[in-house]
Amino acid sequence: MEIRATTEQDRDTFADTLYTAFARFPEPGSGLLSALEMERGVLAVAPDGRPVGTAAAYSFELTLPGEILVPVAGVTAVGVLPSHRRRGVLNAMMRHQLADVRARGEALSVLLASEAGIYRRFGYGPATYTERLTVSRHQAAFAPPRAGAAAAPGSIEVLRRAGCGDVLEDVYDRYRRAQPGALSRPHRWWAGGAGQPPVSPAPRYVAVHRDEDGVADGYASYSVESGTLTVDETITADMTDTAVATALARFALEHDLVTQVVFKHCPPGHPLRWQFADFRAGQAGDETDWLWVRLLDIPRALTARGWEVDGELVLDVDDPFLGERGRYLLTVRDGKAECGSTNREPDLSLDVSDLGSLYLGGLAPSTLVRAGHIRAHHPAATALADALFRAERAPHCLHWF
Repeated sequence: MEIRATTEQDRDTFADTLYTAFARFPEPGSGLLSALEMERGVLAVAPDGRPVGTAAAYSFELTLPGEILVPVAGVTAVGVLPSHRRRGVLNAMMRHQLADVRARGEALSVLLASEAGIYRRFGYGPATYTERLTVSRHQAAFAPPRAGAAAAPGSIEVLRRAGCGDVLEDVYDRYRRAQPGALSRPHRWWAGGAGQPPVSPAPRYVAVHRDEDGVADGYASYSVESGTLTVDETITADMTDTAVATALARFALEHDLVTQVVFKHCPPGHPLRWQFADFRAGQAGDETDWLWVRLLDIPRALTARGWEVDGELVLDVDDPFLGERGRYLLTVRDGKAECGSTNREPDLSLDVSDLGSLYLGGLAPSTLVRAGHIRAHHPAATALADALFRAERAPHCLHWF
């Protein structure tokens, strides 16, 4: 079995192999594969010369706690022909890919897991979560805000997706730079319509919110079918300005000839349910993991993100897939971290996949201690880890790749 990097000349072969692996056929108008960076692709080739497996990666920026942007590999297009599964093809491609990510100087790799049972063994851990919120319109009266929150100044303009790509790109870019867990959407994605709405050119209406000066500072992409208005995503350029998000939610909930509104991607703990006079007006469901994170250079990854409190923690990290184990002293002072190898006794022992789940601050280490994933070596270690890894804002990722 040969595992090799791909070139532009392999694009059609790569696509054909990937579609066959999933028993799918090319979808007209889909631009996702056109966004592939073929120099980052991997092809598994059988001894008889037949391609039997694929893997690829996009070059993204990931926003870390502290509004810090780092380059990451966005793993995608992973598939093995049904005729060649359980023969070590996937393991070989993952090793080849992780070595390439390291060689490119990227400390992190991320993906969306088609099956949750597959990628933990390669060192990935779920790090962000999303849920669907379904709101019945006849129950959706807003309660008066007790804290005296003011309505967002400005206006909402309804546009068609085909005519506002530049606006969406600009607002999303401002949003993702401040939201931990968010990924960049490179210009070629918007230009080529790669991915899901509103990046893709699928027919959508877009409610664009503009401030008092006429500058777009938020949007909601939506469609209506059979009495249900479905919001693909709601984006606000200023993450601290909940008034714009509220204005966009009100717009959706006041749409004519609609019996319910579905908000497809809400972060856990979204405040909208609490804004209704009837708390049960909004029903949360379909909570799922979204972005999975894999650390490849632990000291560099831990020193890259921002931290909220000071402290020291010794982490004993096992990476069974790559056959590596390291013990690291993490020292945080004034929001900055130093991290290096140490011989000190560990505070926590954990798998690299669990460290990936903790990395963006969306999961408390104590949860994994109670689950039996992380071993705390003394009583104070868990509380210290909880305080250190907690982020100012919960991570959330909307981007599909």
